[in-house]
Amino acid sequence: MRFSHWEKLARRDSGETDEGTLGPGSASNYLPHPMSDSHDQIAGDGPGLIASGVAVISDYLTRLPNAPGVYRMIAANGDVLYVGKAANLKKRVVAYTKPFDQPARIARMIANTASMEFVQTASEVEALLLEANLIKRLKPRYNVHLRDDKSFPYILVTGDHAAPQLIKHRGAKNRKGEYFGPFASAYSVNRTLNTLQRAFLLRSCTDSVFESRTRPCLLHQIKRCAAPCVGKVPPDDYQHLVDQAVAFLRGKSQDVKEELTRDMEASAEALDFEKAARLRDRIRALAHVQLQQGINPQTIDEADLFAAYQDGGHTCIQVFFFRSGQNWGNRAYFPKHDRGVEVPEILDSFLAQFYDEREPPKLVIISHDMPERALLEEALSVKAERRVEVLVPQRGEKREVMAQAVMNARESLARRMAESATQLQLLDGVAAAFGLDDAPRRIEVYDNSHISGTNAVGAMIVAGPEGFIKGQYRKFNIKNADLTPGDDYAMMREVLTRRFKRLVKEQEAQAEGGVAFDERGDADDSDDVSAPDLILIDGGQGQFAVASEVLQALDVKGVKIVSIAKGPDRDAGRERFFMTGREPFHLEFKSPVLFYLQRLRDEAHRFAIGSHRAKRAQTITSSPLDEIEGIGPTRKRALLNHFGSGRAVTKAGLSDLESVKGISKAMARKIYDHFHDKS
Repeated sequence: MRFSHWEKLARRDSGETDEGTLGPGSASNYLPHPMSDSHDQIAGDGPGLIASGVAVISDYLTRLPNAPGVYRMIAANGDVLYVGKAANLKKRVVAYTKPFDQPARIARMIANTASMEFVQTASEVEALLLEANLIKRLKPRYNVHLRDDKSFPYILVTGDHAAPQLIKHRGAKNRKGEYFGPFASAYSVNRTLNTLQRAFLLRSCTDSVFESRTRPCLLHQIKRCAAPCVGKVPPDDYQHLVDQAVAFLRGKSQDVKEELTRDMEASAEALDFEKAARLRDRIRALAHVQLQQGINPQTIDEADLFAAYQDGGHTCIQVFFFRSGQNWGNRAYFPKHDRGVEVPEILDSFLAQFYDEREPPKLVIISHDMPERALLEEALSVKAERRVEVLVPQRGEKREVMAQAVMNARESLARRMAESATQLQLLDGVAAAFGLDDAPRRIEVYDNSHISGTNAVGAMIVAGPEGFIKGQYRKFNIKNADLTPGDDYAMMREVLTRRFKRLVKEQEAQAEGGVAFDERGDADDSDDVSAPDLILIDGGQGQFAVASEVLQALDVKGVKIVSIAKGPDRDAGRERFFMTGREPFHLEFKSPVLFYLQRLRDEAHRFAIGSHRAKRAQTITSSPLDEIEGIGPTRKRALLNHFGSGRAVTKAGLSDLESVKGISKAMARKIYDHFHDKS
């Protein structure tokens, strides 16, 4: 049973699509919003507001079923405050009518509740899965959030070619072959691939490169590929290498090493020392892979291990991946949650979100028991269509491995908190250097990148108390056709105008919904509605003047603008700063605050250049012929074969175009008119 129906429902329920229905035995039950006209902005949690929230919730109880489902608590401006599940909706919601029996954060949530919505499901398992899906999509304020939700990389041994590849894979598993993983990071999988190439000599090139090779590439020369492309290895021998690699990745590493050792000894006895040396190097590579994997417990074959540690209202969850008896790395997560939330509740919500779009393994090992562990186990089993066990180890090797993982979580959290403390000190220093009333919670840094005005891109990076907020980086393709190529001031004006016009528009929309204009979210909240406390511009006096003009024209107040100009001869440490009310000034040489501002500027520069290069690469692969309607692959190929390049086509005369095979006179006229201004 696949839950495509609840996934569609979640997308529809979060406003992404109007398609999809619940599966057999389920029903959607959307209740109207009572008293929606009688509740204005709720901005606090005093007794009157709590009573108002209780009244809203109580009104729904008369129409709620005694059935499983998912409920949402919604603020006056339409923001979802909380998503929860229940085996019995009526019994669960009635608890919210007794706010003084709840923790302070729940009382605040009740006070801010202006309406609720409900979805009835066929079972509590479906409710759990739907709840996790909605939390990830809607990111409600009072739920635990899984912040970093990137997909994990795998190793793929392809199965759609006579000479299989050994490559990294990320995304849907729609290519034929054997998948191994997940790995904790791209670094982990790249490092493993590097040593596996030395051990098994499998190719990593694409099929098109493989087919076009006429001589071995450099990888063969450095003994990382057997060169099946040019017949350096017979097909049967290459397939044997593939079989050995698959066996190793399946956990049969000892068998593979023993086979290689026997072959090495046999080659040495036959006085074929060159072959024996190659086999020796492959054995060493295999040993290196196993050494990199660290702990390889004997009693854990296929499992994900979650170790949580909490301190000072913050939590770290270390996730370790074990496949085929091998440790494929770990990753630290720092879920966002209220300070009063305990570890079992955090793990409960975290695991449901973690496996929302991932295939669970046979065994999930957790550091703390959860009240709904049995329900999660059932939900994961239904999702995977096989038994999945959720285990809290009590003794033996699994308990020892968990203790080690918890120690890793504790150390990761300590490092994170130390870095945050250092970051806060730096932000305090920034506030002192630029005369800000408080340490900035959100800093936006802007830069442009282009080559003689072509492929111009503007870039914005964001930083806050927790460092760079990469999920909120933005790139701006320069769109103004009247802009003089290479005019950095005009490019900066366009970028800032587009950014702050959108900010003003969205904040005004929020204000109409009952949220004050100057209210800001946390620095790591997810969208462009958050206004910066400080704008840092990579440039001098001119760039500063442009930024000031834009914000003044849009009537944006309360945002400090600072421009950072490179020093003479572009010397780092001699930067000049420009801001309103002060003469251009320098910061103390080797000051930590100066280093921090340099790092912000360099990150914006890196992001801008990367965006520019990506755009330029896309342009290189495009052709001016692509813009002409009616020019498909066949006509495009005919034109390029005749003229040699797209540029030559743009300069061709009408008679020359008419002489191309497959191009009619009407099409030739259309092409000519497209590239020539008839005015």
